Amino acid sequence: MNEGIKLALALLIGAVPAAAQQPPREPTTYDRAIAAGYKALTLCSGIFNARRTQAQVEALELTGIYPEFDKIVPALPATVESKINRVTVKFDEALPPRVAVSRGHAGCFLYPIGSPLDPLLQTLPPVLFAEFHSNPNWPYGDSGAIARPRGNARALSRGVDAAFAAGFGEGTRTTGIVVVQGRKIVAERYAEGFGIHTSQRTWSVAKSLAGTLIGVAVQKGLIDPAAPAPVPQWQSEGDPRATITLDQLMRMASGLHSATAGNRTDSVYFGGTAVTEETVAWPLEVPPGTRFRYANNDILLAVHALASKLGNYQDKSVPNAFFHWQVYMRNTVAETDWKGNYILSSQVWSTARDLARFGMLYLDNGMWGSERILPETWRDYVTRPAGPQPEGEFGYGATFWLMNKSPGVPTDTFAAFGNRGQYVVIVPSRKIVIVRRGEDPAGARFDVAKFSAEILAALRP
Repeated sequence: MNEGIKLALALLIGAVPAAAQQPPREPTTYDRAIAAGYKALTLCSGIFNARRTQAQVEALELTGIYPEFDKIVPALPATVESKINRVTVKFDEALPPRVAVSRGHAGCFLYPIGSPLDPLLQTLPPVLFAEFHSNPNWPYGDSGAIARPRGNARALSRGVDAAFAAGFGEGTRTTGIVVVQGRKIVAERYAEGFGIHTSQRTWSVAKSLAGTLIGVAVQKGLIDPAAPAPVPQWQSEGDPRATITLDQLMRMASGLHSATAGNRTDSVYFGGTAVTEETVAWPLEVPPGTRFRYANNDILLAVHALASKLGNYQDKSVPNAFFHWQVYMRNTVAETDWKGNYILSSQVWSTARDLARFGMLYLDNGMWGSERILPETWRDYVTRPAGPQPEGEFGYGATFWLMNKSPGVPTDTFAAFGNRGQYVVIVPSRKIVIVRRGEDPAGARFDVAKFSAEILAALRP
């Protein structure tokens, strides 16, 4: 397997090989600034989105993180100001602390390195609230969600228990599991401090959410994935990037250069750099459509292109409106940078039940109740391995991973994968969705294929 692809997949699932890690060095001021941003944003979202305590977040979500930040973060002093929904983290005597602020239902955003303590709020997307459905029952609400499984209930329970006991990966830390069979939840369990309304960062599961939002826009006739991506910064005469299609961005085949395998976008995620400042600047490295290279930038660019097409997000297919109005993911929040650009390659907070709802949308081939949300062909499109493919055990479609080579798993199985052990496994032929949430430390890999096979074996086709 190509070493770059190996490292990219390892970064995604939190299992970076020891040989691939850089030797330790003294942290620079920039390292400390990024670590402080990581801590400020994680605390802000963990406290104000997930309603967890500062102590809980510091003990779990802020441990086992990227090795270069793992030793820095605990030593950085954080201040949580609940009355104004703000978190500040000091990192240097010569620069202001890092600042993360919550906008309630719109989640948290992070100001740039060096921003003053009381920066002026910029123009951000409007906060869109849900129109609550009168039906409290699952999947619109939470009542009546649980049913007995069709199959071997004891075997199903053993599989769930094993996940919480690190049975599918040494050192892994499972925080929640939801299994849907048909339209009901047949298994559900949470770690201490988590529950049905406790959200977690989705990390790269957000990429599949982004692909779904693009599908919503396609259903509305607003955008064509086969056409060049309408990225405004690429429209100057002679810019070769203007030929990159939205489809190529969704398939990680843009051909763009990036600094690291996996294209870690620390400056956007934790540095406060705007999406429109960094992602649009990378040059071409190979012809578009000729190479698979897992890259956060490709999805950030795809969403930026969609936003440009929609005209400043004034449409119900924008993230928070979509989640809340159309699929009733009421505990899901899509966060933005400080300039209002959605960071939809990673920065979404959601619950296990909400991600199960997301999976059910695909079980029903893009229908939600009697309403068509996605094109009838969209599930086939996102699961078709067109173009260059990654080497290894999983293929790639358009923002979804393919599990068609996993033993004990039907060949139509596809999934959303995220860092620290976030998984949404969708099996249309069996009408099953398997959601696993985790806070796996760096170097610990949860074997989602083995876990999925054990859960599926316990359930009757």
